Amino acid sequence: MMNVSSWSIKNPIPAVMLFVLLTFAGMLSFNAMKVQNFPDIDLPTVSITASLPGAAPGQLENDVARKLENAVATLQGLKHIYTKVQDGVVTLTAEFRLEKPVQEAVDDVRSAVQRVRADLPADLRDPIVQKMDLAGQPVLAYTISSARMDDEALSWFVDNTVARRLLAVKGVGAVNRVGGVTREVRVALDPQTLQALGATAADVSRQLRQVQTESAGGRTDLGTGEQPVRTLGTVGTAQEVAALEIVLQSGRTIKLSDVATVSDTVAEPRAAALLNGKPVVGFEVSRSRGESEVAVGAAIVKALDELKAQHPDVELTQAFDFVTPVKEEYDGSLKLLYEGAILAVLVVWLFLRDWRATFVSAVALPMSVIPAFVGMYLLGFSINVVTLLAMSLVIGILVDDAIVEVENIVRHLRMGKSPYQAAMEAADEIGLAVIATTFTLIAVFLPTAFMSGVAGKFFKQFGWTASLAVFASLVVARVLTPMMAAYILKPIVTAHVEPGWMKTYLRMAGWCMKHRFSTMVMATLFFFGSIALIPLLPTGFIPPDDNSQTQVYLELPPGSTLAQTLASAEQARAMIAKVEHVKSVYTTIGGGSAGGDPFAMSGAAEVRKATLTILLAERSDRPRKQGIENNIRAALEPLPGVRSKVGLGGSGEKYVLVLTGEDPNALQAAAVAVEKDLRTIPGLGQVASTASLIRPEIAVRPDFARAADQGVTSAAIGETLRIATQGDYDVGLAKLNLSQRQVPIVVKLADEARKDLGVLERLAVPGTRGPVMLGQVATLELTGGPAVIDRYDRSRNINFEIELSGLPLGDVAAAVQELPAVKNLPAGVKVVEIGDAEVMGELFASFGLAMLTGVLCIYIVLVLLFKDFLHPVTILAALPLALGGAFVGLLMAQKSFSMPSLIGLIMLMGVATKNSILLVEYAIVARRDQGMSRWDALMDACHKRARPIIMTTIAMGAGMLPIAIGWGAADPSFRSPMAVAVIGGLITSTVLSLLVVPVVFTYLDDLELWLKRMAGKLRRAPRDATPQTP
Repeated sequence: MMNVSSWSIKNPIPAVMLFVLLTFAGMLSFNAMKVQNFPDIDLPTVSITASLPGAAPGQLENDVARKLENAVATLQGLKHIYTKVQDGVVTLTAEFRLEKPVQEAVDDVRSAVQRVRADLPADLRDPIVQKMDLAGQPVLAYTISSARMDDEALSWFVDNTVARRLLAVKGVGAVNRVGGVTREVRVALDPQTLQALGATAADVSRQLRQVQTESAGGRTDLGTGEQPVRTLGTVGTAQEVAALEIVLQSGRTIKLSDVATVSDTVAEPRAAALLNGKPVVGFEVSRSRGESEVAVGAAIVKALDELKAQHPDVELTQAFDFVTPVKEEYDGSLKLLYEGAILAVLVVWLFLRDWRATFVSAVALPMSVIPAFVGMYLLGFSINVVTLLAMSLVIGILVDDAIVEVENIVRHLRMGKSPYQAAMEAADEIGLAVIATTFTLIAVFLPTAFMSGVAGKFFKQFGWTASLAVFASLVVARVLTPMMAAYILKPIVTAHVEPGWMKTYLRMAGWCMKHRFSTMVMATLFFFGSIALIPLLPTGFIPPDDNSQTQVYLELPPGSTLAQTLASAEQARAMIAKVEHVKSVYTTIGGGSAGGDPFAMSGAAEVRKATLTILLAERSDRPRKQGIENNIRAALEPLPGVRSKVGLGGSGEKYVLVLTGEDPNALQAAAVAVEKDLRTIPGLGQVASTASLIRPEIAVRPDFARAADQGVTSAAIGETLRIATQGDYDVGLAKLNLSQRQVPIVVKLADEARKDLGVLERLAVPGTRGPVMLGQVATLELTGGPAVIDRYDRSRNINFEIELSGLPLGDVAAAVQELPAVKNLPAGVKVVEIGDAEVMGELFASFGLAMLTGVLCIYIVLVLLFKDFLHPVTILAALPLALGGAFVGLLMAQKSFSMPSLIGLIMLMGVATKNSILLVEYAIVARRDQGMSRWDALMDACHKRARPIIMTTIAMGAGMLPIAIGWGAADPSFRSPMAVAVIGGLITSTVLSLLVVPVVFTYLDDLELWLKRMAGKLRRAPRDATPQTP
């Protein structure tokens, strides 16, 4: 690398061709990369869904959940098991350690479930095992309405035409309907007639299934060929179903229309969708893994436009949009990159006042960024928040190496040399410093690519992107810049005038070196002062975003009907619509996952839960989103009997506190006390707990003696009631065959019968001596039971979801730990941290390790380059001085100490060492090659290197300024704290390293001399001399 410059100056053609090739490859790679929001990461998290319709949570916990948990708990590499037991459904999520391959995790869980399948209830549907797919979150949601189609036709239009059309689009992963209705043929039995016949609903349902069926009937050999035989027992319409005759168990034959009313209708609705209060049918579209949100979004819009042209009566409205924020982010980031680059180049021109030199420096920017795309493409990265972040961070650094080279060449030109000679000598002189600074930066950025935890998965792309771009800038600075300078720059004839600030700076540097002790004391005090600022900084995980969408989750008491949820959701919508800056509200009940938290345990959709997706005004026309959300909270306060949560699921806006224990009573008591205390913390939003959810249920208690006498079993009672009130399981239903689908034929009692316990008591139950009335062998009573059971690592738990409403996560977590109820928990109950709080702990730990690794790598790189153990310590002295500025910057800008500000600190480490390398390297060279005294060498280093150091600092600061201020359309909430930390740290580290590093150098030089003297004394001491007593 050292002699590459002189070779490149002598042979310019190969260098130019190399960069033409790299630029071309970079452009191709850039176009081939996908634009995404976050990189697609594979997490070894597997979910199991087991459903037994109609089963109560208490029964499922014993029969299904515990058995599945015990089977999964033995798997290798398991970290946590989360279980949610709801009405008829068990959802179990197994989270494995990140080292475990995803496919292996899925296979292990699947075989564990197969092992216990025989122990699970026979009626349980086969458990579904699938991996968690973060890319499977909906990116777009639409509502559809039409004047010519009713609900059933619209729903079928979505299921058939829309879904088929969209799934054919490249990159679309799934299309799910929300709301709407499903067609079915209903056979509503008359309870009185059934009773008179002594028949049961189960009897009618089973007989109908055996009559209304197609079955294979063997093979015949008529004539010369062979023919299959089919038994066709199916009819095509509801009227024909009504005319069917079936045989009852008693042997009597009845016509179906004699005991029931048969109608071709729709199933009982269990979900609904509304747009601004108007009922609609909604559908959500997700992308496939590895696809670009922006490209998929554009393709979906195009496909839907074609669909609209074919069906002019259909009206489509976009209800949720996750594509625009990604597009804005991408466009905004590129704009910030250009602005940063222009500002950096402007700074160079202000210092050098020579457009040729400025041009040579400016070429370095695109030449460093574009070849980096080649590496990113080959590593399989996409253009996302993380890689764009790395690029916008590095933009200031990239021009640095070129500035240092050009400034040095210009200095040589001022000595009266020709450009060719000046480029040869200057490039040779500064080579080591440039290589050292670049490798220290790579040593800082690369360890972040190997961090552990979920954060590490995201930062893999960050570390590599930054390192690739920095390495490309080194190649440019060594190969291209000197060669261009040699052929583009003109000889300088005018005398050089020292800038005014240089004299002042040299005076200050001289004073610091004369008063070494005072300087060191002040620097140390500054460092401790900056450490003392840490407790004042609010800590968080990811700063809350400022996208133009938010959500409100409403939860009604267990046992609420769809109509009640609909009424409450409408009431809430009317309240929210009055809040300023709200444009539209899309409501989904009992379904829809758009905008949810991909990491959260979702469980099955319930009719008592509603989600209102709110579209806000453009970012430029409104205040920050958190303020509007607080207004929405205030507006919803008068809403009765409803729990509400405000804010998108996955945007760092909630803190989950979990109490876990084996004893349900102790757990319940602790939960009540903790909830009471939580409400005393000022500034929090809603506090929702899963503790007090008890729902009403009907308990049927058989009289065992009477039942045994009549030959009636508990299973027969359960089955009779289930089929009479809800219909048989899907698998056991007869089907009506239509041209493109099958419609289920559901046999159950008329709806009125479900409203009267007396009717249910008079139902016939099959016994060994003939049918028996249910009321004779069992009693029916109204009781209560848990509506939801949450379990964590195989013991029951209670979750508190606490809205942060803009407060930093770290502060809330600390306040919660100090509550008296949390400190004095009963025996057997403990607090567990899950969700963002757990990830945050991992993040800070792994970042600390990455920083430590970075410092060690910097030291090793410097020792290898300088062939000295002590001088690199001088260079590292600049690190602690950078922290203070970063903390002050964050405090002044009121930003939290979170993931982005940590990235800023990592970057600062590289930049701070860069400045001191330039100083120290020159001082060492001046002493070694020119025989100067220590004082002269240091003063000369300050004189010669102050200008490039200040130039690079201002260029970097200018490059990051647009990000810190948050110009443009992109959401600045994630990037801004990082840029603020970097700019703050840059200012202090530059000022202080220019003054303090020479002083540290003198101290370490004294230490080195002392060590040499001691080593010399030890060598001179005669070996055979006896040691003298002092």
